[in-house]
Amino acid sequence: MKIAAVAGTRPQFIKAMMVSRAVREKHKEILIHTGQHYDPNMSQVFFCGRGCPAPDYYIDAGQDTPGRQLGKMFDGLKAVFDREKPDVVLVYGDSRSTLAGALAASKTGVPLAHIEAGLRCGNHAMPEEFIRELTDYLSAILFCPSAAAVRNLNKEGVVSTTGAIFGKEADAVRFGASIAVNVGDVMYDALQECLERSKCLPPQVGGKFPEPGGYLLVTVHRAENTDKKERLSVVLESLVALGEKVVFPVHPRTKKKISEFNLGGYLSHPNMTVIEPVGYEEMIWLCKNARKIITDSGGLQKEAFFLQVPCITLREETEWTETVERGCNVLVGCERRRIRDAVGASARGDWSGCPYGQGNASRLISRLLEEYFCPG
Repeated sequence: MKIAAVAGTRPQFIKAMMVSRAVREKHKEILIHTGQHYDPNMSQVFFCGRGCPAPDYYIDAGQDTPGRQLGKMFDGLKAVFDREKPDVVLVYGDSRSTLAGALAASKTGVPLAHIEAGLRCGNHAMPEEFIRELTDYLSAILFCPSAAAVRNLNKEGVVSTTGAIFGKEADAVRFGASIAVNVGDVMYDALQECLERSKCLPPQVGGKFPEPGGYLLVTVHRAENTDKKERLSVVLESLVALGEKVVFPVHPRTKKKISEFNLGGYLSHPNMTVIEPVGYEEMIWLCKNARKIITDSGGLQKEAFFLQVPCITLREETEWTETVERGCNVLVGCERRRIRDAVGASARGDWSGCPYGQGNASRLISRLLEEYFCPG
């Protein structure tokens, strides 16, 4: 079986580290880098001895408008699919690269498999929500990270509650030519491996290592929080006003907007420790040792949950609903009072059990791809 895997963002490279290793044990995989994340700290770092295989193809989508970037990805991916003739195209998550891969697979008539299928936050003003829905509808096989994700697909009629069950390790439901499987979360696989092999590395912050439990870890990168000066100002003002040490790895998009809006003064406040984006192992160390995490990242919400660190999410909704239902994650939008109150509140989350699998999602995905596309 030949698999064409599409990745273009930092979270996708982390997932590809795990899935590529599993599928390459028995099958041929072609890894295609769309160029969506072109900053070295957001992409190339994963191909320098960090476990992710070097891309077989690189599409230089680079810096451009969203529409033009999507068009470059689509054209480049379609050309690769026409040339390589894969048996299945594998896409991850809900980024522009995901959408380009889904559309190119549909155009060339190659079956599509979607990792992190079935996630919904209910906010259709977010491009990610549209990408999730469209990719799921185009997919032949949907690898869901939780039972809730499978239920979302049932509600939408993408799959029904009757059909095949694959073994004892994963629950599956089938509708027509599509099948949805609760395999768990690939990010949980990556985190478990990182912790088990003691790969977590403390980054130097201001020339020294951060004190465990002595800081808030902050990431901000979503367009709704960075593209408007007023909203970004509220976030930065709130962080400064907390009176606690803040470690802030600044995303390239956020860094650009802070400069554009002349908000750099907030970054020089004594409470703020600003660093460049760090590698996966360093970021896990920062997460594990933070007092709390403040973020608008979907991936970081899960990593906070896995590591039992209270999370404060700068959004009004989340696709990782289980983290909120358990009290491990608080949604605060972009309001100073809600951010302050959440930082000051006592942690009362329920971290018992894990709704995102057992840390074997990558191997389940590899096995199910083989059963689905290589029957008999």
